[in-house]
Amino acid sequence: MNKSKNNNPVYLLSAYLRQWKGRVVKASTYSVLNKLFDVAPEVLIGVAVDLVVKKNQSFVASLGFESINSQVLFIGGLTFAIWVLESLFEYLYLIEWRGLAQNLEHDLRIRAYDHAQLLDLSWHEKQTIGNITSILNDDVNQLERFLNNGVNQIIQVTTSTILIGIIFFYISPLIASIAIVPVPIIFFIGVSFQKKLSPRYKTIREKVGALNTTIVNNLMGIQIIKSLMTFSFEKQSVTKMSQEYQQENIRAISISSAFNPLIRMGVLAGFLGTMLIGSYMALNGTLDVGSYSVLVFLTQRFLWPFTTLSALIDDFERTMASTKRIFSMISVKRKIKNIDSPIFLKDCKADILFENVGFSYDDQKPLFKDFNLSIPFGSSIGIVGDTGSGKTTIAKLLLRLYDIDNGKIAIGDTSINTIDISFLRRRIGIVNQSPFLFNATIKDNIGYGLNNLSMDQIEHAAIQSQATEFIEKLPKGFDTMVGERGQMLSGGQQQRIAIARTIVRNPDIIIFDEATSSVDNKTEQLIQKALFNIQKGRTSIIIAHRLSTIRNCSTIFLIKDGRVVEKGNHESLINDGDSYYSQLWDIQTGKKK
Repeated sequence: MNKSKNNNPVYLLSAYLRQWKGRVVKASTYSVLNKLFDVAPEVLIGVAVDLVVKKNQSFVASLGFESINSQVLFIGGLTFAIWVLESLFEYLYLIEWRGLAQNLEHDLRIRAYDHAQLLDLSWHEKQTIGNITSILNDDVNQLERFLNNGVNQIIQVTTSTILIGIIFFYISPLIASIAIVPVPIIFFIGVSFQKKLSPRYKTIREKVGALNTTIVNNLMGIQIIKSLMTFSFEKQSVTKMSQEYQQENIRAISISSAFNPLIRMGVLAGFLGTMLIGSYMALNGTLDVGSYSVLVFLTQRFLWPFTTLSALIDDFERTMASTKRIFSMISVKRKIKNIDSPIFLKDCKADILFENVGFSYDDQKPLFKDFNLSIPFGSSIGIVGDTGSGKTTIAKLLLRLYDIDNGKIAIGDTSINTIDISFLRRRIGIVNQSPFLFNATIKDNIGYGLNNLSMDQIEHAAIQSQATEFIEKLPKGFDTMVGERGQMLSGGQQQRIAIARTIVRNPDIIIFDEATSSVDNKTEQLIQKALFNIQKGRTSIIIAHRLSTIRNCSTIFLIKDGRVVEKGNHESLINDGDSYYSQLWDIQTGKKK
């Protein structure tokens, strides 16, 4: 039962709105009151007709108003009051529902975003940026639009149906029965259309997510597109996806558009029944003329709102599809999280141990099996190996971006699975092969996420990373904007800013993952110098393809087939003519082709 509820978008949305229960009740009350006063003028028309026909024998006269003038003034004053109150409650429900919609939009977007960024790296690697942004923007906006207007429509249609139904049965049960006949037919048609539309809108949301993904990826890779002159190819790709999205919308529209004409036929049947039978009863004297007038006007008011059901159901189904996508993402569970009472170490200045580690990505072939590696604190170790040997995975496992399948990774005597994740990652700095810089100044990128950093600290980190070599040449220095993803800087400049960003955090362990793989020789020398400057008093793990980057490391580990096959310093490994490392060195230095 609970599982069924958890998959029901109506239940999920209702449960989320409970935090604003008071505002929901207030807004709903205003909607109901607005509809009560909105229906009242039709009743007053019947009272006015009754006054004209019966004069001193009218319903108003029975209330104690003896003269015709006093009766007319009473009806006029009551009409004015009703219109004022109807307008007042319309203003109030608009304020409440729209304010509530804004609260929901903000709160749900932040919650969904925060949950997404906390999810495991394995989840992110299977997702697309476009689909995630589509959920956080398009789907959340759809909920805001529905709450802005759709919920009020549902409440008001329900209120008018019940209220007018009561008035109908009070005046004439026969005519009420005839007027109500189309209602179950209308609802039956509505349910049928809902079942047809629901899968359509699920597909539409998936299509728009795929379209967003393609557009985002193309804009991120615009340099490649320009370089390869693939404008036409990408235009055709986006056009095809946009057309698929368009076609799904057209199919949904063709279904929803057929709904309104059918509803109008039901409204016509009810209206004709009321008019013809009511006229016959009024002419025969079995129904007062004033009551007949009320029924004629209320029949239209009773049935006409059902003509909006097509748009309402359309909006509802779009919203439910969006709700499913949002809460499906929010319901994803984190696998990597703290134990109940995580350990906070004084620091991570201790040996690092990989002991009999087994690991595979999503039940694929094991990458590591009984993998062992010991890294003394304060050492500078290099890790080298063929592509896919697991070099970068070592960094991911140490940071607990992934959890091992078996074995143990420890810092000192403490398993990293028991260390607080935030503490662990703060004490380990990493510089990736492709550093990510934010569209901000150099200063803001170096101090990213840290409050109360002094300019001296930022400058010191830039000096250690050899970044001042180019920063000082820039017109605005540290206040230079780097552009989106740092595109205003060269690859080597981006790397040195990323190194400075790591240094300023003063970690106990620093990991350089292919930090020199895409830079020129001069920049590599500068980065090597930066690495030398920051190795003192901390453990450095340098993962590299270029052996020149790690030649000065105290110990080099060569990984092959998920295990360490060679170990030693640069000189001992190249002097071993049979070592795989020496073969790689000869290839990279041109001694061997």
